[in-house]
Amino acid sequence: MGIIAWVILGLLAGAIAQAIYPGYVGGGILGTILLGIVGAFVGGSLYTLLSTGTLQLASVGFTIPGLFIATLGAIITIYLWGLLVRSRAL
Repeated sequence: MGIIAWVILGLLAGAIAQAIYPGYVGGGILGTILLGIVGAFVGGSLYTLLSTGTLQLASVGFTIPGLFIATLGAIITIYLWGLLVRSRAL
């Protein structure tokens, strides 16, 4: 998948995840894109783990199911990022 497709998928998945996830996430447009790209890797890796039983770094394609998996991965990434930031603030 080309870099432009990664950016578009990241922007879409990150924006949907930020709209779904409660609370303020922050980061602006660049943070949203990076969140979506990381979410695509997290979601793709979890999907590969659940479907094949092997853990490997995988990404999703630029399709509707791929966008759904990337969005779920981005929501997981937002949650984990929130845990990391909260633990540092204490």
